[in-house]
Amino acid sequence: MESMFDLVPIWAGIIGFGIIMYVLMDGFDLGQGILFPFARNEQDRDTMMNSVAPVWDGNETWLVLGGAGLLAAFPLVYTVFLPALYLGVFVLLAGLIFRGVAFEFRFKARTSKYLWSWSFSVGSILATFAQGAVVGSYIQGFETENFRYVGGAFDWLTPFTVLTGLGMIAGYALLGSTWLILKTEGALQDWAYRITPRLLVMVVAVFIVISIWTPLMDPMVMSRWFDQLSLIWLLPVGALISMAILVRALIKRQEALPFVATMGIFVFTYLGLAASKLPYIVPPSYTLWDAASAGESQLFLLIGLLFVIPFVLMYTAWTYWVFRGKVKAGMGYH
Repeated sequence: MESMFDLVPIWAGIIGFGIIMYVLMDGFDLGQGILFPFARNEQDRDTMMNSVAPVWDGNETWLVLGGAGLLAAFPLVYTVFLPALYLGVFVLLAGLIFRGVAFEFRFKARTSKYLWSWSFSVGSILATFAQGAVVGSYIQGFETENFRYVGGAFDWLTPFTVLTGLGMIAGYALLGSTWLILKTEGALQDWAYRITPRLLVMVVAVFIVISIWTPLMDPMVMSRWFDQLSLIWLLPVGALISMAILVRALIKRQEALPFVATMGIFVFTYLGLAASKLPYIVPPSYTLWDAASAGESQLFLLIGLLFVIPFVLMYTAWTYWVFRGKVKAGMGYH
C-alpha cells in the first residue's frame, strides 16, 4: 500500500537536520583535538578536554541518527557512497574510534599521557579531514552506471577533496577555539582569543576558493547560481554577515557570541551546499526520489524516529544546561 503523502522531503529534512546537528555539536570537540598540539601546556590540554568531557559522546549520537536514517530512507546512497568512499569512511571511523579510546585512557595515564594526547589529536584530525573529503566527493560527484559506482577506489581523493578536508579542519578548529572562549577563562581564554582570528582567515580563504572552484567544476551549480539572481544568494551573504559578527564579537571580547556566529557560518555554508546540489543526493545523476526506499518502509521508520528525536533533543539540551558553567583549571568531569 502506497503512502498517501510524499515522505521523501520529510526524510531529507530529518537527515539534513541530523547532519548539521552532528557538525555543530561534534565539530567543536573535534576542534579541541585539532588544537591540542598548539596548546601551551598539559594543564591547558586537561582543561580543553574537560570542557567537552560531559558532552562529547552524546554529540556523536547525531552521527548515528543521520547515518541510520540515510540507510533506511535512501539506500541507494550507501550502494554508491560506500564503494566510492571505502578508504575515506574507514579513515573517518578509525579516527573517531582512536580518538574515543585516547579520550578515555588519557585521563588515567601517568607516564604515557603525552602519547594519548597525540593519539587524541591525530584521531581528531584524521576524522575531520575524512569528513571534509567526503563532503568534497559529494560536491564533485560520482561515476555511476545503472545505479552502481563504477569509478576507482581513489577517485574520491583529488585536489578539491584535499582542499575541502583541510577546510573542515580549519572550520572545526574555529568552532573549538570559540568554544574555549565560551567555556574557559584566564590565560587559556586569552590564547583562544588570539588564535581565533587566524583560524577565521584560513576558513575565509578556503570558503572563497571552494566558492569559485565549485561552479567551475559543475555546470549545474554554475547555472543555478549565475543564470539568474535569486534568494539563493542570501545564503553566502548570511555566511559573510556571520563572519563579520564574529570579528566584531572578538574585538569587543564577547564570550558567547563568537561561538554562535561560528555556528552561523557553518549553517549558512551547509544550506548553500544543499541549495547547490539538491535534489541530487548522488550527483550528478540521481535525485532524492531515485534513491528513496519504498513508501511503506519510510512511513514505518518515520513513526519510530518521531519518538526518538525528541528524546535525543531533550538529552542534548539537558546535558548542555547542566554543564553550562565555566571550566576551570584542575576541574575534572571524568
